[in-house]
Amino acid sequence: MNRIFFSLVLFVVVIFQAAAQPEQVLLQVADHKISKDEFEHIYRKNNSNLYSDADRKSPKEYLELFINFKLKVAEAESLKMDTSAAFINELAGYRKEIAAPYLTDIEFNENQVKELYRRMKLEVDASHILLRVDENASAKQEQQVLDKITDIRNEIIAGKPFDEAAVEYSEDPSAQSNKGHLGYFSAFTMVAPFEDAAFNTPVDAISEPVRTNFGYHLIQVHDTRPNKGEIQVAHIMKNVAKTASPEEKAQAKAAIDSIYQLLLDGADFAEMAKNESQDRRSAVRGGEMPWFAAGRIVQEFSDPAFALKNDGDISKPVETPFGYHIIKRLHARQVPPFEEARASIESQIKKDATRLASGKKVFIEKLKKEYGFSENASAKQQLADFNISDTPELPEMTLFSLNNKDFGSKVLQKYTRDKKIQNESYLSVYDNWVADEITKLEDSKLEEKYPEFRYLMNEYHDGILLFNISQEKIWNFAAQDTAGLERFYEKDKDKHMWGDRFKGHIITCKNVSVREEAENLFGAGMNADEVLTHINGNDKDLISIETGAWEEAQNPIVDYYVWNGKDPEDFDSATTFVRGDKIEPQPKTLDEARGLFISDYQDYLEQEWIKDLRRKYKVKVNKKLLKTIEGV
Repeated sequence: MNRIFFSLVLFVVVIFQAAAQPEQVLLQVADHKISKDEFEHIYRKNNSNLYSDADRKSPKEYLELFINFKLKVAEAESLKMDTSAAFINELAGYRKEIAAPYLTDIEFNENQVKELYRRMKLEVDASHILLRVDENASAKQEQQVLDKITDIRNEIIAGKPFDEAAVEYSEDPSAQSNKGHLGYFSAFTMVAPFEDAAFNTPVDAISEPVRTNFGYHLIQVHDTRPNKGEIQVAHIMKNVAKTASPEEKAQAKAAIDSIYQLLLDGADFAEMAKNESQDRRSAVRGGEMPWFAAGRIVQEFSDPAFALKNDGDISKPVETPFGYHIIKRLHARQVPPFEEARASIESQIKKDATRLASGKKVFIEKLKKEYGFSENASAKQQLADFNISDTPELPEMTLFSLNNKDFGSKVLQKYTRDKKIQNESYLSVYDNWVADEITKLEDSKLEEKYPEFRYLMNEYHDGILLFNISQEKIWNFAAQDTAGLERFYEKDKDKHMWGDRFKGHIITCKNVSVREEAENLFGAGMNADEVLTHINGNDKDLISIETGAWEEAQNPIVDYYVWNGKDPEDFDSATTFVRGDKIEPQPKTLDEARGLFISDYQDYLEQEWIKDLRRKYKVKVNKKLLKTIEGV
C-alpha cells in the first residue's frame, strides 16, 4: 500500500537535504532549512511528467503545497514516528533496494545502447512456460528443473502444441487462462535475460531454456512488428466484476451503449467521463489516462486504442476483463530518434543490475584503487594451510588494509561463522570476504558520494512519515469517526445531489396476458411485492419486478419510457413496462454517498490540521528569493 501511496503523492513530497556548501535559505519550516537550489530542484522535478499541463504549478503555488508537506513531516518527527522499529525497518528495506544499482559496476558500451534502441523500435509477440526454481535451491535441484524443462522442450519439438504444454506444465499462474501467451512487448518490459532470448529467437522457434530470477523459461516467438509507440487516451468505463451476474453485465453494457449514443449525439466526452465513468481516478480528469505502449496494457484495450487513427476519434464500446469502455484518442507519439532516446536508455541500463556489462570483479577492482587497498601476501598464503572446520582459531595476523583500516584473521573468522561456511580452507573464501568488506564500505558512503542517492533516501524517509501520520490523523480517523462524519454530512448534505430520477418499478412479464394481469393488480392498489406473489405464487416465474430510482442513462428501459431514449437491445415493449414517478433532485443520503462524504470529511480534517500546524510551527519564507525562481 505504501508503494501505491508514494506513486500518488510524490507530486508534493520529494525532500532533499541542503548541500554542504553555503546556500541561500529560501524557506524555514520548524527547524528545517531549505535552500533555493534544493527547492528549485524539487519544484522542477515534480512539475514535469504530469497528467496534464493544468496540474503544473507556479513556484509560489507549489511552495504552499511544499510547506504543508514539511509541516506534516515536522509533526511526525515531533511524535517520534521516525524512531519506531517499523519505520526503521521499512526505510532500511527501501535503502537496500535503491542501493543495489550503486553496488555494482555501471558500465555500458555503444553497441549495447544501439542494440536496446533496435529493440525499442520493435515489439515481440511471445508465449512462455515457466518452471520456478527456489531462491535457495541446491545445484542438484537446479539441475533437476533444467532437465525437466529440457524434456518439455523436446516434447514441443516433437509436436506437442506449445499452448497445451503451457497449461500442463507452466508454473506461471496466468498460464491456466492465457495458455502462456504474453502478447506484444518491447525493450525494458521484461527482465533482461528473458528479453534477450525473446529478441534473439526467430519467429515460430522455441528458445533454449532461459534462466531468470524467477526460474527457467521456454519462449515461443509468434511475431515481430514495428513498435506502435505510445498513445494517450481518455476513457469512460462501466465496471463489471468477475463475479457479476448476466443481468449485471447486461446492465453495464446497456449503460455504456447509452453513453456512446449520447456522445454520437454531441455530448462532451470529458463531462460524460466525469459524471459516468466508474474509473474514478481518470474520471476527475475527464477520463484522461497516462501515456502507455501497446504491451503495457491489456490487449482488449490497447488494440482498439491504437486502432484510432486521429486525435479526437472515439471507439465503439469495447469489452475488457474489467468491464466496458469507450476510448477517445488524445495524442500519439512514435519511438524518438536514437540521439533523443540515448539518455533514457543509458539511465535504464544503470537501474537494472542484470543489464550491466561489467561484473562484480571489475567493480571491486575499481574500489580497491579508490580506497587504497593493500594486502599482506604472505599472510594470505598461510590461509591455505588452515581448514575452517579444523581450525576454529587462526593465528593473529593482518590480512589486508582498506581505507586506512586493517582487517585481520579475527574478522575473517567472524565472516565464516556468520556465513556458516565449513569444510573449506580459509583461502578459498578470502576473495569473497574482501569483496563483501569493500562493498560494505561503499554502501556506507553512498549518501556522501552520490547526491541523487541521498535525495532519494530522503524522499522515502519523508514519504513514509507522511503516509504514517496521514493514515493516523486523517484517513483512519475519518473512516472511524462516525459521529463526526454524521455532523459533517448534516452541515453539507446538499453537496452530493441526485439529478432528476425516475423512482418506481421495472416490470418484465413472460407474455402479454401476464402484463395485463399485472397492470390490473397495480390498478387495484396492490404493491409490487403483492403483485409478484399473486402472479408467481411459489413456483412460477411469470413476472420479475426491479425496484429502484434511476437517473437518465443509468437504465435503458427507464430511458426509453421516461426520457424518450432509443429502443434497448433485446427489449419487448409489449411485455416490459414501468410504474412510478419522476422525482426532482434531492440530496444523496450518507449511506448512498458514504465514500464521497468520507473523502470530503478527510479534506476538511486535513485543512483544519494544516491550520493547527501553521499555528504550532514557525514558517519563514524569503519572498524576494522566491521571485528569482522561474516557473516551468
